[in-house]
Amino acid sequence: MTPEPAKGAPAPKDNRWRLVEATMRRHGHKSHALIEALHSAQEAYGFLENDVLRMVATELRIPLSKVYGVATFYNFFTLKPQGRHTCVVCTGTACYIKGADQIMNVLEKKFDLKSGTTSPDGQVSVLTARCIGSCGLAPAAVLDGAVAAKLTPAQVVAKVEEWMSHDQH
Repeated sequence: MTPEPAKGAPAPKDNRWRLVEATMRRHGHKSHALIEALHSAQEAYGFLENDVLRMVATELRIPLSKVYGVATFYNFFTLKPQGRHTCVVCTGTACYIKGADQIMNVLEKKFDLKSGTTSPDGQVSVLTARCIGSCGLAPAAVLDGAVAAKLTPAQVVAKVEEWMSHDQH
């Protein structure tokens, strides 16, 4: 059974909410289930919609401000729909020293994509991470879930162009 949504929040229109509900139930609907519930919600919905944040807050009896604070604190969570493809550029110290800033600059200049943005056609999202744990591979990025090592700006441009050209067919 789907829970009553928070005031002003519409009831979920599909079964995605059941996945989030199952996670919260496993943790006894306690406040310590917040991060797990947000992970489940993002996996089910693709991003953390405002209505879902409200429902999680209601179910776990946590102020919405705390739920929003956690959702915005961790880089993993996103409040906006993501593109079909994702490029997460590591900006940790090793990657930055080896050229992560140049990669970000070329993405902005060539595609008008800054960290946290998605291309107007919804195909490519660019994000940054403080560290992806691949310092020996610097500069590194996660391209559609796979770590790419020792990247040059030209390689990243080629990948984004490939994504955009394949998706137009």
